[in-house]
Amino acid sequence: MILKEKIKVVISDLDGTLLNSDHKISQYTKTVFQELHNQNYLIIVATGRHHLDAMPIVAGLDVPLYLVTSNGARIHSPEKELLFSFDMESDAVKSVLSLDIDPEITTVLFRENVWQTNKHNEKLNEFQPEVHYHPELVNFNNLEDLSAIKVFFTHPKHSKLIALRDQILVNHSGLFSHAFSLPFCLEFMDKSVDKSVAIAKILEKENFGFEESISFGDGYNDENMLKSSGKGLVMGNAPDSLKNKLSHLEVILPNNHDGVAKYIAKELLQ
Repeated sequence: MILKEKIKVVISDLDGTLLNSDHKISQYTKTVFQELHNQNYLIIVATGRHHLDAMPIVAGLDVPLYLVTSNGARIHSPEKELLFSFDMESDAVKSVLSLDIDPEITTVLFRENVWQTNKHNEKLNEFQPEVHYHPELVNFNNLEDLSAIKVFFTHPKHSKLIALRDQILVNHSGLFSHAFSLPFCLEFMDKSVDKSVAIAKILEKENFGFEESISFGDGYNDENMLKSSGKGLVMGNAPDSLKNKLSHLEVILPNNHDGVAKYIAKELLQ
């Protein structure tokens, strides 16, 4: 069976996938996704971003879509209705933040209406050219309630984040799921949270199976989504370590060359 006859659902990550390196959606990509909608494909965007951050970005596609955010901790319908919500418990987050974390690492708590951080970080701010989800500088030791959508750590040296991951997992391996959305971004969520789990909820609601989906991603938080889909595509700009781990999957053009839209235009829309 050719791909076009098999696929009914198109799933894409945002950063490093649908967005270019300026964190923008190209006009070409917008045109392709509008044609997807015209041809009645179900569209799902699945991102590690917070929903308040992601919503104005995906609005640029100007098509109805399901939005999975914070790696699966939130699901919003095409009408922006909250369908699923899951937070990490305060005590679990407090246990992580009480560790002796390298002071060079930026720590962020994703909360419902704000992200709280221990330091100003220009690289993080670049992900929000227009700020819809505001940062708040805090001392985590002074907060009583630490419940969060997810805990996020960033540092330019991947090795420092590897060490932190291992440090956290020593005593918390059964509590959380974790992923490197980018080599400099380490994220911890509740163990039940994963993009693929959230997508499965949407597919069930819409009476589709994963085998009817095509997905695009570039990060380790996309791994289960890519492996579960009928056709998983790895971005050319993805880390070599991910490409090697998913060596059975096809690698396509990078995000800065409209890799997602060009693949869709060739394989699904012609």
